[in-house]
Amino acid sequence: MTQMTSGPDRSYDDGSDLQEKVVQIRRVAKVVKGGRHLTFNAMVVVGDGKGRVGAGLGKGAAVPDAVRKGTTIARRNMVSIQLKDATVPHAVRAHFGASRVLLKPAPPGAGIKAGSAVRAVMEAVGVRDIVAKALGSRNPINVVKATLVGLESFRGEDAEASKHVRRTAKLSPAPERRGPVRREGGGGRDRDRRRPDLPI
Repeated sequence: MTQMTSGPDRSYDDGSDLQEKVVQIRRVAKVVKGGRHLTFNAMVVVGDGKGRVGAGLGKGAAVPDAVRKGTTIARRNMVSIQLKDATVPHAVRAHFGASRVLLKPAPPGAGIKAGSAVRAVMEAVGVRDIVAKALGSRNPINVVKATLVGLESFRGEDAEASKHVRRTAKLSPAPERRGPVRREGGGGRDRDRRRPDLPI
């Protein structure tokens, strides 16, 4: 059983030049023999506002523990993003799981027109003018990861970003059957239906 805690993004400042934003906190209840075991998940986005950003999902028995673990994971997974002034170089579509995100550049002064999950990532990376739309699933965790996949594509490292993208395998068409199908040990009725040219 999972209960989601919604509300405004919380920002934490540890005295460094990195901004920390908690996108979502979830309370997860697992039913065990002795009752219900409660844990917390926290999705944290960390960035320096100058093109570097990372995200991490921390889990712990209490909210501060989950936030601290998420911050540690986000700092370890920070990547550098290529920006164009205060916006993105061009429009891009990205998806992670069932979440899809459309990112489009905006003129100066337009601001960040996006949802809370995408906004947290854009503020952390230093983007001030952008138009974004979350498509598909609105799960904040997957929306954040899809946004990072879209930002990583601006680095020109498609191989790094494509490992988070679901790919559809293309199967070759089935070969054509040539001639009638012969059944082994079939009865007279089947033989007449499938091979009318055989003598009775």
